[in-house]
Order: sequence, then C-alpha cells, then structure tokens
Amino acid sequence: MSSPDPQVRAARNPSTPAPVRGPVVAVTGAASGVGALLTERLATSEAIKQVIAIDERRGDCTQAQWHILDVRDPAIAEKLRGADVVVHLALDLDLETDAAARTAYNVRGTQTVLTAAAAAGVHRVVLCTSAMVYGALPDNELPLSEDAELRATAEATGVGDLLEVERLARRAPRAHPGLNVTVVRPATLVGGTDTALTRYFESPRLLVVAGSRPAWQFCHVEDLCSALEYAVLEKVDGELAVGCEGWLEQEEVEGLSGIRRMELPSTVALGAAARLHRIGLTPSPAGDLAYTMYPWVVSVSRLHDAGWRPQWTNEEVLTELLDEVSGRRTVAGRRLGRKDATAAGAAGATVALLGAAAVVRRARKARRRI
Repeated sequence: MSSPDPQVRAARNPSTPAPVRGPVVAVTGAASGVGALLTERLATSEAIKQVIAIDERRGDCTQAQWHILDVRDPAIAEKLRGADVVVHLALDLDLETDAAARTAYNVRGTQTVLTAAAAAGVHRVVLCTSAMVYGALPDNELPLSEDAELRATAEATGVGDLLEVERLARRAPRAHPGLNVTVVRPATLVGGTDTALTRYFESPRLLVVAGSRPAWQFCHVEDLCSALEYAVLEKVDGELAVGCEGWLEQEEVEGLSGIRRMELPSTVALGAAARLHRIGLTPSPAGDLAYTMYPWVVSVSRLHDAGWRPQWTNEEVLTELLDEVSGRRTVAGRRLGRKDATAAGAAGATVALLGAAAVVRRARKARRRI
C-alpha cells in the first residue's frame, strides 16, 4: 500500500506546523513611528512569511530580519532580494527639519526604493502619503472621492514632498513594467505623531479664521497599520484613502475638547502666520492654516469594499489626541516652554499671536531706521 499524501499526514498530525505561504515583506523606516508599529504587526501575523526591517538604526522587533542603512543607498536593492512587497515608510515630515534637507531625503529615498524594488524583483510597493495631497479648499466636496484631483500646493509643511512621491508612484509602473504601486493616504494622523495639525490642539484657543468652514477627519495609527496590511496582502490596491467614518464640524470639536475658539480675520491670521514663519519664529508656514480652514475629508470606499473597517471613531481619536497633548502649549505652531506656556495661558492665544505679530512689525521698523 502506498504511503498517504504528505498533506494528509500533516492533517492527521496536529504537531506538524502548516507551512506559511504568505509574502515576504520589507518595511523601510521600521525602527520608529508607523514603521515600528507595522513591523511588529506583520511580524506576528500568520499571513506573513517573513519581515525584512530597514532603517538607519535597529528597532525593537526581534522577529524581523534587520538591515541598517539609509534608504537613499543603492545597496538597498540587495537587501530587498527575496521580498514580495515593500512598504516604504521612511519619510521625514518633522516640523523642525530644514525644508531642503527634508525634500532631498523624501524624494531621493522614494526614487531609490522604487528603483531598487524593481531591480530586486519585488512585485508590489506600498507608499504612504497623506490625504493632504487633495488640498484644503473652500469648494471641496464632503467627502472627496479617492479619485478626486490632487489640488494641494507645496505651501504646507511637507506637502510638496508628498505630491512628488505621488508623481513618482504614478510613473513607476511605466518605468518598471511589472511593478505594482499602491498609495495609501491617511487623514489627520494621530497616535504618537507631531504635526502642524496635532499642534493645533495644543493651543490655549482654537484658531478659527473668519468665514472658513473647517471639517475634521482623523486616522488613528492602528487603523493606518491595518489598512497597510490590507495592501500588503493584496486585498486592495490602487490609490486609497484611510480614516475614520465621517467627520466633525468645528463646533463639535470645540464641544468635545472644551477649548474655546479664537476667531480672526483671514488677512490677520494668514499675514501674521506668514511673517512669523519667514523670520523663523514658528515652524509652520501659512499654508498649514488652510487645513484648519477648509474641508479635506475623504471617502474610504475602496477599503470598505475590500471589507476593511476603522476600529476608531473621530470622537475617540480626538479624545486620545487631547490626552497626548495635555500639558503642552503651542502658539502659531511654535511649542512653548513651561514659562512661556504659563504666560500664554494667562493672556490668551489672541494676545500671544497678535503680540508676536507686533514684535515682527517693531523689528521691521527698527531695521528700516538703521
């Protein structure tokens, strides 16, 4: 009698582990932030065969195979050999980074990863940008379709870099036939993040520009990681938006946060923000204000159609954000020290903002007298 089929023997013997047939996934920027969370998630998933972690320092995930190098190094191609999917998360969107250095890192890094992935035989690259690429404009629909035109400009922090990453994503399949590129665009990201939008909630008053109509949609990093996993497992592809269901009006945000508004004419708010940034007093350019003035809420229909659902609501994410920033004080995007924060809290953000603008005016007058 012939021996049983190997699969039959494995089924009869529960001690024989089933082979893992999932993809080998490489993650760049794997040592911190979203990259670290995704690396840990994929490394413990039964659907993933192996995780290759790439960063300039070693992270905490012991199950991953680590390679320490800069993503702009062409040697990354050798590290990607054997990978089926690459998730590129090595982006620098830090408010304090020099803008030219940030762009050089983000654009060159993405170019190198896409080229290296194609050379190494990787068949899918997943890029992560932001829903900010749609632009915050007064005539935006609520919500925006994922296929909506990308109408953002390079005036907000890092958005010019993200638009260039989007262009690279669209060109890559033509330059490298056989390479599939998926782009994931999260709404306002919360969960250990520090951006101009999360700093908005560190202010003693919430700045509202007169005549604007803000709409707030958040994305928790855990939901972003689960959406990225869907892309890795090829449950969904193309250009995807990810975020909580629906949105919050400004009045709802104020009610939930308990922070009162400070309403200023647009000429005052935008003019002061531009001047303060130009002389280096604040890290946020005036373009960041647009994302607190006009809606950029996105539909997440492609992920929904694939069966994905967010685990967090906008209300829950806002509550977590408020807990994270508790005790911090920021005015016009500039994080204040304890002494400054006490003064700002006592005087109110209006006085702080307009006072800073007055300092700028006095400095300019003094320069003209010299």
